[in-house]
Amino acid sequence: MFYQLQDLSRRALTPVAAAARVSAKLLRKAPVPGAPFAAAGWELVHRLTKGYQQPAFDIPSVMLDAEELPLNEEVVVETAFCRLVRFARVTTSAETQARLDAQPKVLLCAPLSGHHATLLRDMVRSLAPEHDVYITCWIDAKEIPVKAGRFGLDEYIEHLMQFIRHLGAADLHLMAVCQPAVPALAAVSLLASAGERTPRTLIMMGGPIDGRRSPTAVNKVATERPLSWFRDNLVYRVPLGHAGRGRRVYPGFLQLTAFVSMNPKRHLHSYRTYWLDRISGKQESAASHEKFYDEYNAVLDMDADYYLETVRVVFQEHAIAKGTMSVKGQKVVPSDIRDTAIMTVEGADDDITGAGQTHVALELCRGVPAERTRKLTAEGCGHYGIFSGSKFRESIFPELRAFIRQHHQASPAALASPQ
Repeated sequence: MFYQLQDLSRRALTPVAAAARVSAKLLRKAPVPGAPFAAAGWELVHRLTKGYQQPAFDIPSVMLDAEELPLNEEVVVETAFCRLVRFARVTTSAETQARLDAQPKVLLCAPLSGHHATLLRDMVRSLAPEHDVYITCWIDAKEIPVKAGRFGLDEYIEHLMQFIRHLGAADLHLMAVCQPAVPALAAVSLLASAGERTPRTLIMMGGPIDGRRSPTAVNKVATERPLSWFRDNLVYRVPLGHAGRGRRVYPGFLQLTAFVSMNPKRHLHSYRTYWLDRISGKQESAASHEKFYDEYNAVLDMDADYYLETVRVVFQEHAIAKGTMSVKGQKVVPSDIRDTAIMTVEGADDDITGAGQTHVALELCRGVPAERTRKLTAEGCGHYGIFSGSKFRESIFPELRAFIRQHHQASPAALASPQ
């Protein structure tokens, strides 16, 4: 019932948001005293009452040396739960096409933890000029019909394995940001154990491989409550009006509430600053606020099976770190990985994934020689700074690019045996 009430209230606020937007626009142009003050108030009302849809990547083109190439988003694999999207660079030059074909192929594993894949826009924009980029775009669970079946952590991992096989592991570089670090490590481990080809590189960034190390508030919340608490308090059925009606989900609006509650003063200050910027006419600052919160407030529902299994397996049991994780009866053994170079990235100021939680993957992947591993701790960098913003672009991305280049240029034979 709670989800139904929230859904009804959101629909009821739609005309309020529309009226607030029109009022703000009219008052902004009105040559009367106090108009900017009133317009700013209505603009704030609009932002607080409007619905936030999935943002666009909005990367129309990229520069390759001095040549501008159009960038097209192409769905190359689609399931009921995910779209594998390619950012295809378009050229009519045979010479340029040959250069593009020789560049590394990268699969970005986007988080399925509340926000859309567009959260990794900075990574896509940075990679696309010199890499053939693919990304997992997970579908909002409230739009997935119940007849599509269950989707749990095992199914998530199976999706990654399917995508790796489809793209061809021999020439693929796999990057997992935050939550998918565990599924990505599990997927590569299972492929290695089965004797299948594994990606040339696996890069894990800010992922909770072992939450027992430097536990954060996120880890403590997950371990201080029994799994039944999460099931009884955070799981609801999708109401009428959505394709997924009846599916059990962890609703996006509850996830957003949890995000905001982690630092409510910061968000309150941000909205107050936005209101003052609108009054004083600081358009650039106000636009920056809107851009950030258009992304931050756009959330999706997660399938309840996937969410609860992630809480249990990753955050409560620490299964992959303890060596007790299995997928459809197959044990996950990271030490079976031999031919994949491994890199881990952490932010020194990350308050979501604590120090050492991602780097521990290098200890688990004992079969990978030390010379084919890399550990990077980004100073002055928080969780989101690992994959977006100036610190990512200036300090972290060059390291990722160099690691991919190093192991892309090595022959498969060199990767398969220590130097």
